[in-house]
Amino acid sequence: MTEAELYTVYKGVYVPACLHPPQSLKYYEEFSFRRDDIIIVTYPKSGTTWMQEIVPLIMSGGDPACVEMLPNWDRVPWLEEHRACVLNLEQRPSPRMFSTHFHHTMMPPSFFETKPKVIYLMRNPKDVFTSSFHYYGMTSFLVNPGPQSEFLHKFLDGKVMFGSWFDHVKSWLNAEDKDRIMYISYEEMIMDLKDSVARIAQFLKKPLDTEVMEKIADRCLFKNMKQNKMSNYSTVPREFMDQTKSEFLRKGIAGDWKNQLTVAEAEYFDAVYKDKMKDVKYKFVWD
Repeated sequence: MTEAELYTVYKGVYVPACLHPPQSLKYYEEFSFRRDDIIIVTYPKSGTTWMQEIVPLIMSGGDPACVEMLPNWDRVPWLEEHRACVLNLEQRPSPRMFSTHFHHTMMPPSFFETKPKVIYLMRNPKDVFTSSFHYYGMTSFLVNPGPQSEFLHKFLDGKVMFGSWFDHVKSWLNAEDKDRIMYISYEEMIMDLKDSVARIAQFLKKPLDTEVMEKIADRCLFKNMKQNKMSNYSTVPREFMDQTKSEFLRKGIAGDWKNQLTVAEAEYFDAVYKDKMKDVKYKFVWD
């Protein structure tokens, strides 16, 4: 099926129509944030599920029940998706935890008025591309990626769900009120997960002793998180997400793009990246 059949264009970017019906987008636009809300913001396939595991464990003081009783899409729901409308989010006690894939410029009015805390998680776009290529191939609600070279051009042109990776990252790096935003990368978390947990806990002003942080880090190692049925999407019906084609949680590594892109594709990617990011001052781990 084509983009026109599967996607809705919302504020200039594609969103999967079945997950983002008009009523859920309206709910999102009118949502009332609280100042102590915690928003996990990612471009798709940048480590959202990982952060949806870490943050609840930090906020619960390491209690594993918080990630074992609810699927991640209900424990840290995407505000723009259809599930948000039925979860009575207004009744949840503070601090509430949410996720979004939207660009900074797409956030609703209440976000800019209330200024909740944001954890912005980034990932090497080559690995985002690689993960996306496999993900698009196993879902029924996304356009089949087709040949890799074709999908690469779509990805670099932003003709994929949630638009351009470059626009997404730049919009959040250029956000005001940076004291309310924590920037962290997937690669930093891989290099030192215990330190990353400690930094996130500090940002959230949630003091934890060393033993608790070590337990959280161990539980959130990719190999361990992958076993959590509330996080690995194994409960999603096969007609929506066929994990016999590709696991939702595939490898959880940095540099997987080296096994995916040809030399020519990698060079083309680098050229586009250099051009689109030439004005960005932020120092990325993968540069």
